[in-house]
Amino acid sequence: MRHLVIAVAGSIFAAWAVAPTARVTQLAWLSGCWEQAAGPRLVEEQWTRPRGGLMLGAGRTVLGDTLVEYEQTRIFERGGRLVYGANPSGQAPAEFESIELSDSSVTFENPTHDFPQRVMYRRAGRDSLVARVEGQRRGTVRGVDCPYRRVECP
Repeated sequence: MRHLVIAVAGSIFAAWAVAPTARVTQLAWLSGCWEQAAGPRLVEEQWTRPRGGLMLGAGRTVLGDTLVEYEQTRIFERGGRLVYGANPSGQAPAEFESIELSDSSVTFENPTHDFPQRVMYRRAGRDSLVARVEGQRRGTVRGVDCPYRRVECP
C-alpha cells in the first residue's frame, strides 16, 4: 500500500510539474511590421499572424539603399514548445527552442549555436518591442538589443 501511495503521489507531482503546452497564438502580439531607424541605417522585421501553428517572419537591414543583411524566420510548435527557426543571410540555418514564455515576452535558446545562443522578444507597450540576441563570444557574454516601433505594413 505504501508503494502505491508513493507512486500515485509521484504521478501527481509529475503531472503538476509539466508546463502547459506552448502555442504560437501566445505570440500574436509579435505579428505586424516593426522597424528601427538610426540615421541612414534601417532595420525592419515583419511577422505574420499566428495560423496553423506557425508564424512566418522576415527581416532586413539596409544602409541607405544598400542591403546589409536579411533573414527569413519562422516560429512553430514542436513537442509542447515553440521553436524559432532562422535562415540568416550568409549563415547556416539554426533552430532555438523556447525556454521562457509569458504574455509579453519569449526567450528561445540553442546552447550549441556559435552566436547567438539566445533570441528574445519583449513587448514594451502596444506599439514597441525589444528584440535581443545574446550569448558567449570568445568567453564573454555579449548582447545586442534592437528596440523596434510598430509601423504600418506595406
